[in-house]
Amino acid sequence: MTVPILEMKSPYLELKQELDEAYERVMLSGWYILGEEVDSFEAEFATYTGAKYCVTVGNGLEALHLILRAYGIGPGDEVIVPANTYIATWLAVSYAGGVLVPVEPDPSTYNIDPNRIESAITPRTKAIIAVHLYGQAVDMDSINQVAKKYNLRVVEDSAQAHGSLYKNRKAGTLGDASGWSFYPGKNLGALGDAGAVTTDDPDLADRVRVLRNYGSRVKYENEVQGFNSRLDPLQAAFLKVKLKYLDDWNARREMAAGRYRSALQSARDLVLQTVPEYCRPCWHQFVIRHPQRDWLMNELKQHSIGTLIHYPIPPHLSKAYQNMSFKKGDFPITEMLAQTVLSIPIGPHFKDEEQSFVMDTLIRVLCP
Repeated sequence: MTVPILEMKSPYLELKQELDEAYERVMLSGWYILGEEVDSFEAEFATYTGAKYCVTVGNGLEALHLILRAYGIGPGDEVIVPANTYIATWLAVSYAGGVLVPVEPDPSTYNIDPNRIESAITPRTKAIIAVHLYGQAVDMDSINQVAKKYNLRVVEDSAQAHGSLYKNRKAGTLGDASGWSFYPGKNLGALGDAGAVTTDDPDLADRVRVLRNYGSRVKYENEVQGFNSRLDPLQAAFLKVKLKYLDDWNARREMAAGRYRSALQSARDLVLQTVPEYCRPCWHQFVIRHPQRDWLMNELKQHSIGTLIHYPIPPHLSKAYQNMSFKKGDFPITEMLAQTVLSIPIGPHFKDEEQSFVMDTLIRVLCP
């Protein structure tokens, strides 16, 4: 049996008729930038998350970048970010001209540790970005409490958290604004790049709408130096179809995660991510940890089981940020995670027999 880490054909086959109808509708409309399809998806996604406003953009990185720009964050302004995250979170701050202030994660949840944030705040701090890594919500009440004390903006990076719950509230409504990615591999994925901003702040939503469209509300009337970051109607139409199935597909992920956690809890030297009571993840990834991660990854590969490392190189050790003079050992928890985490297959189209094969293989390898 071959079990890929990600299989993209099955979602299309399940929804083929609806997706094909959406494609034909858009193609026959003759309208291929913004328009009614985009407006309709924005309204439906706002309703789904519980946010008052949704503004779609080109991708998740631009969603975060435009939020920071819209809040006026720029050169000299410090933004607290997780040390343990995908580099896009950091890039958004860099694009805005801000100064990165990384904070270590909680070693049990892998999300930014709220208890470490206050000591990283200075008079130049303007915002905190909280990443719901792997689809598990951050302890947002603790972060919002610190942010309120210092009058800081709280931006959620919800790129992996479509449908995730924090104390029965959906991710994307827990801070001042949220950036979303609809990259094809996400729980709610387009068939190309796509992103969005959700917020309850009408002024922020308005500024992001202007910034995404060359700084213009009216064609050829440019109010500010904006960007070209517009979701096209075709992706909006596809996302509108898939949004109807998101909760069902997340429920399938949750069932698979439950089976994993039950079967693997006693596997030798294997560490499972802690799931706090306040959180109901959407299980974008199922991440295990092992002190001999590379060995385990190779063992699974020998059995035709796909895996990925999310993420092998922390942003502070990447060549992209070598100008900041970070060195190995600066963020030891983040570095430990980078050396031990491994994502194993999960998804709404992950077959029971495939999961049984993965679990049996792991148990045989780890408990000979």
